[in-house]
Amino acid sequence: MVFKRLLGMGGIPLEIDTVVQSEPALPGGILSGELVLRADRRIEVRSIWLKLVTDAPVAHKGDGDGYSGDTFDYPTASGHFTLEKGEEKRLPIRHRLKWETPLTEVKGQRLGVRLGIHTEVEAEGVKAQTDDDPVHITALPLHEAVLDAFAAEGYALRTSRVHSGNIPRTEYHVYRAQGLLLVDERPGGNRPEELELHFHTNAVGCEIFLREAKLDERYWTKKPPARRFVAAHHEVGHVDFTEAVRRWTGEVGRVDGSHPTGDHDD
Repeated sequence: MVFKRLLGMGGIPLEIDTVVQSEPALPGGILSGELVLRADRRIEVRSIWLKLVTDAPVAHKGDGDGYSGDTFDYPTASGHFTLEKGEEKRLPIRHRLKWETPLTEVKGQRLGVRLGIHTEVEAEGVKAQTDDDPVHITALPLHEAVLDAFAAEGYALRTSRVHSGNIPRTEYHVYRAQGLLLVDERPGGNRPEELELHFHTNAVGCEIFLREAKLDERYWTKKPPARRFVAAHHEVGHVDFTEAVRRWTGEVGRVDGSHPTGDHDD
């Protein structure tokens, strides 16, 4: 167990360890863990906040200043309590992740996306924070089935980017859009060499957006036109997505019938 001393203006005589489950969680599933607190003297803890962040830095100095990632979700934390000198207190973490939570890996393949959980404490009028502890999110069976179909068609998953923003004309609960880069390993055909895939996931399934890749462009309106398709969770194991992927890929690049680039486009 690695305790981190909290620092802030005036200092807080408190050490904290944020322990998050080591196995990857699933979008829409439960993220579990615990907070372990230990006091150097009697201290009144007024509140504890947890924040899930994208682009979490590898290290952070923990003094309440500096960049600590972009917050996209707020797991339930703790209210007011008092710790006596030398006392250790454990608080459970049990948070239902949003369906749109970005993925950090697919079948063990890391995507280059860093998510973290950030712990912030207010005690005796002083706010302070810890480093960001890494959080791992893996693909749902529907994601895997669709990506397997792309792989069968010769498109390999290479990397991913997460940008602030939403996909136009979609209902969203996380103001983030994650693009997955698929690279054609059968070059020479009359099809795009690189595809950009977005899963917009909910409890029923996914809206799937597919376009020619422009992964580093953060603004949806400046990306190539995207085609929109749908797939349901209950179809996994009953539907062969290979034929659908072949059809979807053939539609990439067409402007007619493409998904609107803005919320007010016709």
